[in-house]
Amino acid sequence: MRYMGFDGACALQESEGVTGRSAMPETVSSATKLSPRIRPPFRADHVGSLLRPRELQDARTAWKSGAMSREALRSVEDRCIEAAIRRQQEVGLRAVTDGEYRRAYWHYDFVAGLDGVEIYEPEQKIQFKGNVPLPHALRVTGPIRWSKPVMIDDYRFVAGHAGSAVTKQTIPSPSVVHFRGGRRAIDASTYPEMDGFFADLAAAYRDAVGAFAAAGCRYLQLDEVNIAYLCDPEQIASLKARGEHVENLLGIYGDMLNTAISGRSPDMTISMHLCRGNFRSTWVASGGYEPVAEVLFNQINADAYFMEYDTDRAGGFEPLRFVPRGEKVVVLGLVTSKTGELESKDELKRRIDEATKYLPLEQLALSPQCGFASTEQGNLLSEEQQWAKLRLCVEVAREVWGGV
Repeated sequence: MRYMGFDGACALQESEGVTGRSAMPETVSSATKLSPRIRPPFRADHVGSLLRPRELQDARTAWKSGAMSREALRSVEDRCIEAAIRRQQEVGLRAVTDGEYRRAYWHYDFVAGLDGVEIYEPEQKIQFKGNVPLPHALRVTGPIRWSKPVMIDDYRFVAGHAGSAVTKQTIPSPSVVHFRGGRRAIDASTYPEMDGFFADLAAAYRDAVGAFAAAGCRYLQLDEVNIAYLCDPEQIASLKARGEHVENLLGIYGDMLNTAISGRSPDMTISMHLCRGNFRSTWVASGGYEPVAEVLFNQINADAYFMEYDTDRAGGFEPLRFVPRGEKVVVLGLVTSKTGELESKDELKRRIDEATKYLPLEQLALSPQCGFASTEQGNLLSEEQQWAKLRLCVEVAREVWGGV
């Protein structure tokens, strides 16, 4: 396949020597059990965010009202994160996160820590399906730089309490600073041309990735929802309607990601997470991965991909045929984080088996399709339902791959 550019729906052209499907000698039910993975992602993994426990919710409310100091809030966060780490280990996960407990949003808290980027409350808010508005947005007010150690101490805290587990750090992809606000949200006197904006944003992310590497991080995830949004014709139409130049937008985002990834250490695993929106169990976009697959898997230098696959809004597994053989790992997000109903093991195994028509089992893993709390409000399920879903991923991984 050859990448032909992006004009609202990436054009892909068949070239010689590429077959549509890989020959798979074994099915999930008959496969020889595989050796455990040494490096992440693991056979059972998770995207990162967790529902906030009541103690933490109450503490954040008190802090916002001025009734609790930042130091006191930090103490509550520490205690809740330590408990979350233990619970992740108890259900059998080999990688642990802080649940994003110190954040209000999966993305804004990090990018607002960059020089030149700020959170604000816009008059016209982003609407999720069901007319659920996202209260805040981003804007660029000055030159973008990485000058503060944003979330570095958060990573160190988890690493100091993870024991034998691998500490996974999540940060938003650089594309989130551009996709929703676009040209209108970027100060024209600072960036009269968009090339300078994209270059500075990519460089800031390269420095951020390098800082996490220097702090000891060996498992870093870039949450990249906007490349998945580029698979939705409605999202493309919205970009065009507000006057955005969408030509080669996928290539621009890919270049920024590669610049960011270049800051890693040789032993750091970089994963990407792709989904179509996750706020209070609602969503934004639809569309299969076909329009972006070749660039995603072959031109972006990530090691692994956490891919939403819990509903038919994400399309089929056919785009997995573009994943390089023997190299990258795709973590199938077959378990939904949006509802509490527990999936059937047999159905999960059937879908994993279906995916092996396009990618070998040894290059696959299992996870929920997204985090359980992309914002501090969380999705509409209980904490016990959340832990049951993560436990389910571990149990299925043991039965399918022979271990986690």
